[in-house]
Amino acid sequence: MSRGFDPILFDLDGTVVDTVVLIRESHRYAVRAVLGQELSDERLVANVGKPLLEQMHAFSPAHADELYRVYREWNHAHTAELIASYDGIGGLLDTLTRDGRQLGLVTSKSRDAVDLAFRSLDVGRYFDIVVTADDSERHKPDPEPLRLALERLGRGVDGACYIGDSPFDIQAGKRSGMVTVAVTWGFFGHDDLAAVQPDITCDTVADLGRVLLGAP
Repeated sequence: MSRGFDPILFDLDGTVVDTVVLIRESHRYAVRAVLGQELSDERLVANVGKPLLEQMHAFSPAHADELYRVYREWNHAHTAELIASYDGIGGLLDTLTRDGRQLGLVTSKSRDAVDLAFRSLDVGRYFDIVVTADDSERHKPDPEPLRLALERLGRGVDGACYIGDSPFDIQAGKRSGMVTVAVTWGFFGHDDLAAVQPDITCDTVADLGRVLLGAP
């Protein structure tokens, strides 16, 4: 596309905001406190991108509710301290907005957790719509949240793309009929993302900007 993409939908964690340490350590605390287990970093973040309760079920179906409660308490208490920005993302969002692109956010986070992130980092103002885990019955990798986002924007899949850092993002985007853009600065690396065959892979924010704007 010579003009890039419009509308542009983003994932949040690991894509727009750097919550890798925050989420990993929230998982570590909950698993240690509730299950008394020490898990590898890879195991702790293996299901990031799905709704939180589903992630807790992967650790222990019998203790998922308690894991969920303990995770949220620790995570919310440490969000302002551990959340970080990715270099260049704010500038990219500003450029896309000034260029007239419609931007949406589709995340498996709950609305209160998204609001907490937006209070810590000033990125929420760039998005025309935000779809959270509270807005749909089915969640990524199901395409329902992405279709809801397009509906709220009043747009179709033509010209649209979804950008994410997890295999679940890419699977949801493909099932929705959008072009999928994988970014490698979040929770998952090249091999995990290549396995789900994104249409485009970007290693830097500068690369992503060129793709979205249709620059050479």
